[in-house]
Amino acid sequence: GCLKSSKQISPQEFIYELKSGTVDEKLVSCLESLRVSLTSNPVSWVENFGHEGLGLLLDILERLVEAKQQEQILKKLQHKIIQCLKAFMNNKYGLERIMGEERSFSLLAKAIDPKQISMMTDIVKLLSAICIVGEENILEKILDALTTAAEEKNIDRFCPIVEGLQGNSIHLQVACMQLINALVTFPDDLDFRLHIRNEFMRCGLKEQVPQLKCLKNDALDIQLKVFCEHTEEDMTEFSHPNDVYNVVWNTVKDTSAEGYFLSMLQHLLLIRNDSFIRPLYFKLIEECISQIVLHRSGVDPDFSYRKRLDVDFSHLMNICIEQKKIEELEERASEFSKKVTDAAPKSLPLSAGALPPPPPLPPSLTSSSGKAPPFGVPPPPPPPPPPPLQTLPGAQCSPPPQVLPYGLKPKKEFKPEVTMKRLNWLKIRPQEMNENCFWIKANDGKYESADLLGKLELTFCCKKPHENIEERSIKKRIKELKILDPKIAQNLSIFLGYFRVPYEEIKMMILEIDEAQLSESMLQNLIKHLPEQKQLNELSKMKSEYENLSEPEQFCIVMSGVKRLKPRLSAILFKLQFEEQVNNIKPDIMAVSAACEEIKKSRSFSKLLELVLLMGNYMNAGSRNAQTFGFNLCSLCKVSLFKEL
Repeated sequence: GCLKSSKQISPQEFIYELKSGTVDEKLVSCLESLRVSLTSNPVSWVENFGHEGLGLLLDILERLVEAKQQEQILKKLQHKIIQCLKAFMNNKYGLERIMGEERSFSLLAKAIDPKQISMMTDIVKLLSAICIVGEENILEKILDALTTAAEEKNIDRFCPIVEGLQGNSIHLQVACMQLINALVTFPDDLDFRLHIRNEFMRCGLKEQVPQLKCLKNDALDIQLKVFCEHTEEDMTEFSHPNDVYNVVWNTVKDTSAEGYFLSMLQHLLLIRNDSFIRPLYFKLIEECISQIVLHRSGVDPDFSYRKRLDVDFSHLMNICIEQKKIEELEERASEFSKKVTDAAPKSLPLSAGALPPPPPLPPSLTSSSGKAPPFGVPPPPPPPPPPPLQTLPGAQCSPPPQVLPYGLKPKKEFKPEVTMKRLNWLKIRPQEMNENCFWIKANDGKYESADLLGKLELTFCCKKPHENIEERSIKKRIKELKILDPKIAQNLSIFLGYFRVPYEEIKMMILEIDEAQLSESMLQNLIKHLPEQKQLNELSKMKSEYENLSEPEQFCIVMSGVKRLKPRLSAILFKLQFEEQVNNIKPDIMAVSAACEEIKKSRSFSKLLELVLLMGNYMNAGSRNAQTFGFNLCSLCKVSLFKEL
């Protein structure tokens, strides 16, 4: 059956071939034809095949992965099945079926093999795409699958991914960094992000990142920049020593580790009180802790072995020795320079009749001309200082106050004594309100009291991070990002690498509304990851620099030729989903309407909103969100993010 054209083969014929149980070149050609059919046929064909065919593909993949002897033909068949799964999930139906099969993630994780570069590249790209377009709990499923696969091989779960970064394949390295970024950046919980990132670091990512930066590849640089920027953002939460201490103390308090933590602090107190020696001690201790916690082997050290830990800090000792030599040389140079300066007037006495040097020019003349006046011409006297400016009452350049609608009175401007944490609510302007709006009647001022505001300052104050922290930015490469945000560029790179359709073809699909080619998954990704229209307009002016731009920006230049791009995409997606939405929208509207009516009548909820409005205006004093009359109710979710609550 597989000798016919792929378009002519029915799903049942492929299912029959897959049931035959053969593992040879005939199955390889059959799977290749199946991949072409899944790519070229309509979604209805994919659905007919998927009812039984998906299970057969996973059954074959499971047998191949579990085989004790991994021959070359078995690896080739595994890769073909991965390619078929990739084509199968290139639509909403296929994506939902794959995510609904619990064993699909486990089999994909088990098939990861750094020695099979092409197959691993496809698998890692698949997992990255699923992380982005999947449900909220999809990340947990993928991590569980990686954990299960690693336990069977008795290795760390992230070791194969980091090992993929160590080869010579740029495509695999980019794909692995995409998956790492997806796993590390998507969780909302900060502690979980730090845990995942540190686990990658222990597996060798810490040593690998500097080497990857030296490759100077545009796509790889984007992924590295995203990784480093998110690392810095997460670490700002622990930029103050008191915050870090409180977190560590709460972690070890009332546990068996509490005594060891106290002993560590007591030993730190025994460091000799010397301004030069103390920093070297702490630098050495920090290096030891870093190597122990982020162990390069990817596994915990042997806690029962107390003779010697495998910690290498010889390079650090060399740095300290060199730094000491440099400081001594600088000190000697400073002393020598001082001696030369002191001896200079004595060795050059004024000869008889010589004129003393003219007085120095005023700074204004010296800086403006850069040249000294001709010899013998005395410098002009400095201009008289300008008269002091008189402050006129009310003479400020602020615009006239706007007239507030519906009798609203200006909000009080708070001036806290300390810097407050910000409540990032979505501000509603008075002009956007109507006369029946809750915020017109809200009276948050009645809750204001010195006691409440003092508690707010105590609870939500923040300390400025040290401004002397070194900026650690990735150097821009030849094809640097000109306009796009690195996060948007990263997501577009994943999208373009997953769908692999020429940019002009995607543009024509959208203009022609080609429903056969435009899948829901593609449209959803485009709408989600395309930049704002303003950025598209800016990129459209850079067509002459097309070849010098990165791939995401080249794609955006092509897409900028489509007028009203996002509304057009939304309309096409709505058309594809119309029938499904019609069946579901009626009960949803009824439920939402009933809930809204209940909330509008709730007096307790009204009091809560007024209290939050007062607290937010006090905490946001001096910011653009200060003196707010009302806020979007979705901002209430952000209140729970404050760890003080």
